[in-house]
Amino acid sequence: MNAAPTQSARAMAESLGVLLALMALWWLASHLQWVSKVFLPTPEATLGSLLQGMASGELLDFTGSTVMRMVLGWLLASALGIGLGALIGSSATARAWIAPTFEFIRPLPASAIMPLAISIFGLSGSMVLFVVAFGAMWPVLLATVYGLASVHVRLREVATALQLTRLAFVCKIGLPNALPDILAGMRLSLTVALIVTVVGEMIASQSGLGQAILLAARSFRASELFAGVALLGAIGFASNTLLAALERRFLKWQRP
Repeated sequence: MNAAPTQSARAMAESLGVLLALMALWWLASHLQWVSKVFLPTPEATLGSLLQGMASGELLDFTGSTVMRMVLGWLLASALGIGLGALIGSSATARAWIAPTFEFIRPLPASAIMPLAISIFGLSGSMVLFVVAFGAMWPVLLATVYGLASVHVRLREVATALQLTRLAFVCKIGLPNALPDILAGMRLSLTVALIVTVVGEMIASQSGLGQAILLAARSFRASELFAGVALLGAIGFASNTLLAALERRFLKWQRP
């Protein structure tokens, strides 16, 4: 009966042990000068820069800008992905016609369309938002298409017998069936949104952690660079943990 909590506590302890081992290795590498402090600051210096930036409010502003762009881009990507995915996944004809085009566009990295986005929007926040939405849309879109395409044939027969319209079929049968896939796609999409947001801020010189990290690297302020990277890791961890908790809540009906 207590096996699950025990296994969870053990996994958490093991994860914490790995993190502490990595921190110890970092401490040794920086203090013993295995790598020059110009490139690898000590953990104490990184923590000092992090606390100083937070106290001054500068890092908080950068973090808020990055999180805002990430969330807005992710929400837009999720809405587009679910909408288009429902439209395509509910029709075998649409899948047959559009699949080759998707397979051509899907592998394109978001950074590859940045020159096009810059030519349309300029070096602006709108450009970053467009690229984030484009890059983060695909996991949600493909998960939605797969979820609707995999609806059991018996459920399709029930929908036909009840004379459900396509919209009713999507809302009452298709999307609930695809929900586990959609939520998994949204979790992956949020990670992509964070990555593309940082890259976009670096290229478009938009205020945020991406720009702060780039400026710190150019000025050889290694402790500030590592502080920014640590904040990005914390944002990614916190957002994934929050979505995982929401996923468990929404999919509570799946557990025995």
